[in-house]
Amino acid sequence: MFPREATWNISFAGCGFLGVYHVGVASCLREHAPFLVANATHIYGASAGALTATALVTGACLGEVGANIIEVSKEARKRFLGPLHPSFNLVKTIRSCMVKTLPDDSHERASGHVGISLTRVSDGENVIISHFSSKDELIQANVCSAFIPVYCGLIPPAFRGVRYVDGGISDNLPLYELKNTITVSPFSGESDICPQDSSTNIHEFRFTNTSIQFNLRNLYRLSKALFPPEPTVLRDMCKQGYRDALRFLRRNGLLNRPNPVLALPPARPHAPEAEDAEDAEEASGALVEGPLQPPLEDHILEHLPARLNEALLEACVEPKDLLTALSNMLPVRLAAAMMVPYTLPLESAVSFTIRLLEWLPDVPEDIRWMKEQTGSICQYLVMRAKRKLGSHLPSRLSEQVELRRARSLPSVPLSCASYSEALPSWMRTSLSLGDALAKWEEYQRQLLLGLFCTNVAFPPDALRMRAPASPTPEPPQLPPGSPPC
Repeated sequence: MFPREATWNISFAGCGFLGVYHVGVASCLREHAPFLVANATHIYGASAGALTATALVTGACLGEVGANIIEVSKEARKRFLGPLHPSFNLVKTIRSCMVKTLPDDSHERASGHVGISLTRVSDGENVIISHFSSKDELIQANVCSAFIPVYCGLIPPAFRGVRYVDGGISDNLPLYELKNTITVSPFSGESDICPQDSSTNIHEFRFTNTSIQFNLRNLYRLSKALFPPEPTVLRDMCKQGYRDALRFLRRNGLLNRPNPVLALPPARPHAPEAEDAEDAEEASGALVEGPLQPPLEDHILEHLPARLNEALLEACVEPKDLLTALSNMLPVRLAAAMMVPYTLPLESAVSFTIRLLEWLPDVPEDIRWMKEQTGSICQYLVMRAKRKLGSHLPSRLSEQVELRRARSLPSVPLSCASYSEALPSWMRTSLSLGDALAKWEEYQRQLLLGLFCTNVAFPPDALRMRAPASPTPEPPQLPPGSPPC
């Protein structure tokens, strides 16, 4: 529901190529409820939602934004691997489209009004950027918010010297928890503006604060977020966003009306004729939305802005030249698919060379960052290994000390009080096992002597000196053959 407080926010969820849904919502808000955009405290966005929020606040042509999304999806669909093809550079495409679409003073309009959700690489925390000093900074913040690791590249972009990735990883729907935030999402769920799927399933899951209902349509939308569908499907999604925004405005009484927060209440009650006219208007609206009447989506393009309508129609029209007709023939497509193992390495080498040349200005900074990350990862692994060794080593050392003590010490009665007194002080105080092993050889003889002197009783004459016995003389040796005496 629309917040009735004095301030409110608008938040667009990240959704990949489904961002054309946000274009339809933004077009409806700009046309039928411009005060929602002008008087909003902040307009937040993550990933594709950040691109739409930036275009909505800076006054960019939403028709060009929608046409750019469809054109980029068509370029991705031309390749064998789609957006994963080496020759497809999504970051470069987003940057070039924003440079052409955004006005020169876009950073001044966006500062303090647009909030872009980013994910910091160093600790994975979410960061909201809302102040920009130049148009390049605004574009770079949007590029960081739309950068999906591995999908868009391996080295994340930097914003003001800090590396960031897709904001949807940490917070895909900024400030959704506030009651005064109007949430927009192309997935059916609990967002304020979202598709209303006719599903009886009440289960849902939240992907970084985005409510997504369990149904087949949402599964299809999730599959097309990173791998774009056909242009006609994207056009229908734009129409769906426009229709859902109309439903939200009508349900909250904001359609073609002034700001309900700032407007004063009427001085006199409504006349019966006015009430009857309002009831008839609501009834007609209900009939239009009812199942017996044709839905609005058949004529929704008539309500879209002229530039958006024209851009969507032009983007969805396929060229009719001879080359395109030949390339769409089944034998040519089969031949192209069979040649992929030979053409893909060549295209990969060419695209790799182009990207390497474009990467040369940023090589020193990126290499420095990679060295820092490698060092931090190695340090983390070493500390983790030390913890594991420190937890296992004391138990093993204690077992070895107990075993050596059992084998080395003689059996002494436990009732003997001098047993503990005979032990040295370092063993009685239970120092560390490393010290015990180091000093054990030094005190072993003293320990054994003390134990024997305490427990052995000597007889009184044990220590008396005795004269040695005289040796018995041996008989003389007789020569052989002589008789004995």
